[in-house]
Amino acid sequence: MNVDELEKMENEGVERLPSLERRTFLRAGLAVTGLFMGGTVLSLTSAEKVLGAIGGQETVAKYPYSPHYSMVMRQNLCVDCQLCMEACVRTNHVPSYGYRTTILERYRKTGPSSQERIFTPVLCNQCNRPPCVRVCPTVATYKDKTTGIIMMDEKKCIGCKTCMAACPYNARYFNEETRAVDKCNFCYDTRLSKGLKDTACVEACPAGVRVFGDLSDPASEVYSLVHKPGTVVWVLRPETGALPNVFYMNA
Repeated sequence: MNVDELEKMENEGVERLPSLERRTFLRAGLAVTGLFMGGTVLSLTSAEKVLGAIGGQETVAKYPYSPHYSMVMRQNLCVDCQLCMEACVRTNHVPSYGYRTTILERYRKTGPSSQERIFTPVLCNQCNRPPCVRVCPTVATYKDKTTGIIMMDEKKCIGCKTCMAACPYNARYFNEETRAVDKCNFCYDTRLSKGLKDTACVEACPAGVRVFGDLSDPASEVYSLVHKPGTVVWVLRPETGALPNVFYMNA
């Protein structure tokens, strides 16, 4: 079964997502199942589940980077302890006014007089089609050709803050000391390049909210979580067409 045939099997109600975005997710082994909250949350499920229902054929996912670093957030496990944020600050020398990761809070009604508090960890989504890279006039922000991580070259940054305005996730801040924009790079310079497996936030989380790894490796936990049949995962703000590499799910 090819991408065109799989695309026809997607649930109704996702017309607002451009065809190119739908096809890109399908090539990664994911089928779109819905758009929620005015199109700001995209629901996905493993294409293997769809294929299994029609004969058990396999789909081959091709990822543009190797390793293709991604992160999965098991959102319902987050209790806002902020240990991830503290670890990030220590590891990456983030100033008191800055941030590379944060935790958003919202409330959802569960009954006539009851509500549930939900915490959503957010960081740079290391997008496959990053708006920040597209608007940078000096190529100070760029996508690493090997890992796909969005990097910052502070020496080239002129502090115009255009990338900050373009980021769909508000995941950048201006560092007053370096006079350059800073952001999460999956701890590439402070941990990954030194042979460490996980980012600082992943290592610090006591609840296992964050899972980091190579999405192109079928043996990785990230791959298993995202492609697990019957499990729905979602990304934030799919309407931007940025194609993020940070996925959300409930444990």
